[in-house]
Amino acid sequence: MVTGSAEHLALEKVDVVVSGLPWTAMTAARQQRILDAVTAARLTAVEINPRFAASLSERFPQVDVVTGSAEHLALEKVDVVVSGLPWTAMTAARQQRILDAVTAALAPNGRFTTFAYAHAAWTPPARRFAASLRSRFAVVERTSVVWGNLPPAFVYRAALPVAVGRTRRGQPAAASA
Repeated sequence: MVTGSAEHLALEKVDVVVSGLPWTAMTAARQQRILDAVTAARLTAVEINPRFAASLSERFPQVDVVTGSAEHLALEKVDVVVSGLPWTAMTAARQQRILDAVTAALAPNGRFTTFAYAHAAWTPPARRFAASLRSRFAVVERTSVVWGNLPPAFVYRAALPVAVGRTRRGQPAAASA
């Protein structure tokens, strides 16, 4: 996992965090750093695989584990969403449905962070994802490439979601599903 995707979010200052990170692939030390950072917050992990979700629930009883797709995220006023989803491996429709669910779940001052692999940044799905982020958030930043990550990757940090269907400076905010 890319350094900086969750560590620089000031998680100690938030109330509700939703994680779509690959918890089962993370080292125990990284898992503990994230849990330590959100001690005052309610942490919800979304896991589509029922077996992995059950394992997460057993291993981390302090985490609310939701079994299902991020497409059906039914939360409100979430401060931060941290994602490790494979955006470039998704269809355009699925990318849109998940981003719609994320922006709908976020509080007005909410933040979203995810990572992407540098070698795929030029592909149509990656360019589509980046454009979708820019249409849904008032602020979108992309870090420099972390060459020490295998494969090399970068982090997207997005803030201030724009409601689906509204416009921002005359431009469509987001495509509706």
